[in-house]
Amino acid sequence: MKWITTAAAVEAAATGLILLLSPELFGRLILGGELAEPGQALGRLTGIVLLGFALTSLPDPSAWSVTRAMLTYNLLATIYLGYLGITGKLVGMLLWPAVALHVLLTVSLAAERVAARRA
Repeated sequence: MKWITTAAAVEAAATGLILLLSPELFGRLILGGELAEPGQALGRLTGIVLLGFALTSLPDPSAWSVTRAMLTYNLLATIYLGYLGITGKLVGMLLWPAVALHVLLTVSLAAERVAARRA
């Protein structure tokens, strides 16, 4: 379970870093639009949160609490980003690849958890 949780943490950290450094770029690539000044501030704050969240996996990425948190984050991100894509209101060129990545991580984390419970 360690490798998939680590991969999910790397994805969260990369997203957090992009949001922290350039919420405008994130807005264009994922949402297909510009962020107003309050949206940029919120994006940077979200980046800080995601970086902190990713660091929770460092002591023991195989801990169930870490995997559960990564699974919850990826499942909810999949649902929300998919909703944005289906409604067609905020669609950037990387929205659907982001949805696919979150689906992959969600399924992998869930599969690893099931396998760990059986072992």
